[in-house]
Amino acid sequence: MNLRAAWGILMRKYQLSQHFFKSPKLALFLIGHSNIKKRDVVLDIGAGSGVITSALARRCKQVIAIEADHETAEKLRKNTAKFENVKVVECDFLEYELPEGEYKIFANPPFDISSKILHKLDEASNPPKAIYLILQKQFALKMLNNDRHYTSQLGKQLFVNYAPRIRLPLRPDYFTPPPAVPTVLMEFKRRELETRP
Repeated sequence: MNLRAAWGILMRKYQLSQHFFKSPKLALFLIGHSNIKKRDVVLDIGAGSGVITSALARRCKQVIAIEADHETAEKLRKNTAKFENVKVVECDFLEYELPEGEYKIFANPPFDISSKILHKLDEASNPPKAIYLILQKQFALKMLNNDRHYTSQLGKQLFVNYAPRIRLPLRPDYFTPPPAVPTVLMEFKRRELETRP
């Protein structure tokens, strides 16, 4: 690959606000802080080259890896070809038709569409049982419904159906390229009807 092509890919990733996980070991560590189980179907939004997808494939029944960028999706297919339980979908997640059965989310999506992703999931006719997203810390704090931080309108909306909490702070060197802002792993667990406020 020549320098111009490499620069083009880097700029496209920057423009998409993508910060990919470096290590499958780290991905497995983070998945260990979720309620994802062997029987689960899990969506990986903005799957990139497949670091999180590959880790999820070892921990759940099926992974649906969604990636909008064509070149990255090709690399994702190659990197996950050995996993029979991985399905790669090349599309914009905001236009993707969500599964009909029970599913969960574990993803490191582009930061600039975090709110759109959460709106789509919360307002879906069949919303996920649990959502685990890597988010900018400042955005994540606005999803918490408490007196310590300002709660956004989206945070208040999500609080009706989901119990949110920040699971872990994440270091910049977990990613490539490293994000310029603090990031966290955020959990949204779907409330049972009887426990909703």
